[in-house]
This record gives sequence, C-alpha cells and structure tokens, in this order.
Amino acid sequence: MMIFKKVIPRRTLLKGMGASLALPLLDAMVPALATAAGKAPVRLATVYVANGMWPMDKWTPKAEGAEFELTPTLEPLAPFRNQLRVLTGLAHKEGMPSPTDPGAPHTHAFATFLTGVRPKETSGKDYQLGISMDQVAAETLGKETQLASLEVSLFNRDMIGSCEGGWTCAYLSTLSWRSPTTPLPMERNPRALFERLFGDSDSTDRASRLARIREQRSILDGVTKLASRFLGEIGPSDRAKLTEFLDAIRDIERRIQIAERQSDQEVPALERPVGAPASFEAYAKLMMDLQVLAYQTDLTRIITFAMENEGGGRAYPEIGIPDQHHTLSHHQNGSVAIEKLFRIHVHHMKLFAYFLGKLRSVPDGDGSLLDHTILLYGSGLSDGNAHVHENLPILLVGGAGGGRHIRFPDGTPMTNLHLTILDKLGVPLEKLGDSTGKLDLLSV
Repeated sequence: MMIFKKVIPRRTLLKGMGASLALPLLDAMVPALATAAGKAPVRLATVYVANGMWPMDKWTPKAEGAEFELTPTLEPLAPFRNQLRVLTGLAHKEGMPSPTDPGAPHTHAFATFLTGVRPKETSGKDYQLGISMDQVAAETLGKETQLASLEVSLFNRDMIGSCEGGWTCAYLSTLSWRSPTTPLPMERNPRALFERLFGDSDSTDRASRLARIREQRSILDGVTKLASRFLGEIGPSDRAKLTEFLDAIRDIERRIQIAERQSDQEVPALERPVGAPASFEAYAKLMMDLQVLAYQTDLTRIITFAMENEGGGRAYPEIGIPDQHHTLSHHQNGSVAIEKLFRIHVHHMKLFAYFLGKLRSVPDGDGSLLDHTILLYGSGLSDGNAHVHENLPILLVGGAGGGRHIRFPDGTPMTNLHLTILDKLGVPLEKLGDSTGKLDLLSV
C-alpha cells in the first residue's frame, strides 16, 4: 500500500447540488506514516427469502464439517464454497403456534427472524415486538457512518392496515425494529434508494424528490467533478479504483433512467414497484448493486434486504413459473408444485450469488468487501406447507476461509446465532429475544 503525505479525507462531501458522496476507500486516504492502514471495517448484510425452502433435502448437505457437498439448491454458491457455512437445526420457537396464540404463521416467521420475540397480537397501531439484531449492531457501528443502517426490499407492503389473519401489516412490512414499537420502513424504489444514499435528504416523498431532480444538476456530473480533483494527485491504483467507481455510478444512473421510463409503460402482469425494472432479475440486481455501492462508499455498514415478503404473491414467469410463490409453498406434497418451488429457490440462490460476486469484485483493505462482510441468508420457515419454524434454512457467507456444514441440536434458538454474529461485529450482547447463549462452533 502506498503512503502519501497529503491525505484525502475518508468522507469527501459533494455540496452545492443537494447531494453528498463518500468516495471508495483509496490508498491516499491512509494517513501518512500510518501502518498499512489498519483493518477494513466489518459489515453485516441480512438477506431474507420467504415461504420456506422446501424441499429441504435439496438444501441440506448430508455430510457435516468441511467435506460437505453442495446440494442442488446450493450449487450456485460453488464459487464461494470456502466462505460458506450451512447451519442446520436452528429454530424460532417464538414463531411457533401455541394454545393461547395460534398465530399467523407468515407474520410470525417474518417478525421473529431478527428479533426472536413473539409479536403482540393486534390489528392496529399498538404493535409491539422487540429490537432486531441488525439494529443492535447499528446502534454501535452506525456511529461511524452517514446512515446507521439501510433497509431494502423487493416488495410493496404498507405499514398500516390488517394483513394475515387480521394481524397488523407492520409485522409483515419490515425485518428491522429500532425498538419494540419502532419498525423501520424498507425502501423498494431504486430511485429513492439512490437518492437516500447520494442525495441531500432522507425524505422519500415522491413530489419533493421529483422537484429536486428537476432543479438540480446530474448527480453523476457532480461526482465526476469531485473525482477529477483527485485524479492528478493519486497513484495508479487509486485512479483505477475511482474509474471503476465512476463506471458503477454511471451504470446505476443509466439503469434507473430505464426503470423510470418503464414505469409509464404497459408491462406483463407481474408485481413490481413503480420505477423498478419489469424483470424481477434486473430489479433484484439493480437493488443489489446499490447496496454494494453503499458498502463501497462506507455510507452504511448494516443492510437488511428482503427479497420477498412472507405470504407474498410474486410469480416468476421469466423462469417459466406463472404461479404465485406463496400458493406453490402450500404444495400438499404434490411433485409438480415442489419442483416449481425448487426452481424458485435456485433462482433466488443465483441472484444471491450475483450479490456475493459483486462484493468480491470490490477491493477493500487487504481483501474484498466480501472478505469484510458477514452475510446472513435464510427464511423464517422451512416447510411453507406446514408452516414449520424449525430446522430453518440458514447460511452464513463471507469473511476468511472455513466453509463447512454445521449441525446444531434441533431446536437451537436462532437468536443464539444472532448473539454470535454480534460478537463477530464487535458488538457483544448477552441476551436477544429467546436466546440461551452463544454458538461456539462458527470458528471451528
């Protein structure tokens, strides 16, 4: 790593056009005479997929330890095998029905995933849950970034009103809870997400965003001018990083413009938020690219990303499945429905592999963004037909080598994993939800 006498601030702000931008980590941002610049920050990403993972025999490896085989559902993750941990046996008992609380199974699966707390039964605004694991991390790590955390989804679900079984929609609208009574909305619009990252306001009001867009110059023009100030002062490695970063910005803006034009056109009968590409794959990749940029610029270190909501009605005609995912999850052991479910799970896994590949492609400190990010991938159900909250399909990806399949005793609280992740992030916690202790097998 080159050490420069002139130091560029880590967070360089672009002002005068209603936008702020943090540049990617450059060698020239290392203080003169500093040690090879310390450790890169550690990050957390939670990626949620809905309606279970049936058939589980195509998900769960038979062998344990480092010699596990990649099952058909996990096969797209082959390039990341040495950074993959498959975790079996975890459960959310607070999501399970009880004699006094038969519950709404999808509501409970979503609400408990990061909290381990049984939601209060209500159809109104007096909802109550518990702080989610990502927000525990954000309380500490968020002090170092412009945005404490980022909540992203690929579905449209309002916080208000009644949803499954008359329960409030708040429990199905977000995975992230800042407090037991404060759910955090998830952003689904790529333009709004981009402006939250690089604009001058946290507001997502459409009228104000459009007015600001009309009145201000292109964000890309401003970014280009900012970068040009440093191109003559930094080394070849940094110039390459800035060029790659600007190419990513340019590509994101181009795709958002296309998505906005599509929002006014007739599209096939496919659920999609306004401003998003018609193709689910293109939409998902665009939102993933934005999340990578958020990490790359160190605007946030905590992202929670729901690819689909529990009980949602998304169909996947682009892979030949016009049926709704939720409907298929009630497969009743029918072979046709189960085969379609498997194809949906593989489709999601390929998209997740794309996300991992983007993180791996971005240099970060002595490695890549993937090396310095803990990614939790999974669902709050295993079998969507029977609404099973045990033996959950859970992955951890990222960090140094150590790929393996770890089987915990059946019924091990998922929140024990959350405590362990918080330890890895440097945010120790003794209790979260229904946790009973920390897992000591993740480092094996």
